[in-house]
Amino acid sequence: MESLHYLLMKTNALFHKRIVNRMGRIGLTPGQPKVLEYLRLYGEADQKTIAAYCEIEPATVGSILLRMEDAGLILRRQKAGNRRSLYVSLTDKGREAADRAEEIFRQFEADVTRGLAPEQVQTLQQLLSTLYDCLQAETKKERELS
Repeated sequence: MESLHYLLMKTNALFHKRIVNRMGRIGLTPGQPKVLEYLRLYGEADQKTIAAYCEIEPATVGSILLRMEDAGLILRRQKAGNRRSLYVSLTDKGREAADRAEEIFRQFEADVTRGLAPEQVQTLQQLLSTLYDCLQAETKKERELS
């Protein structure tokens, strides 16, 4: 059997490629579906919070948000008392795009897990979540040592 790192890497690459292709069909560019998903789930947020959730550098999120704003998917505005941060929210068009993206994610996940029993899908989600938590903890430790 192939190593864990290689299986994760190639699974992620293929998964990502296929999702990007499907999202492109509805006019979304890479990075935008994650932002839409975050805003759909959690509502208005600042750029730093969105970047952290999406595991994207804040500067990269800035360029993604600019394209999304130009496309009419989001609004960026300042809140009273906080001139330093711009807060991002979905427009009606953005909510529609987020709903379409969510349906693509749901259908794609159903397609790729078709050969697994529901318990196996749940176990996979739990294991990936635990692995992610471990990676986050290791990353935090490395930052503290730097």
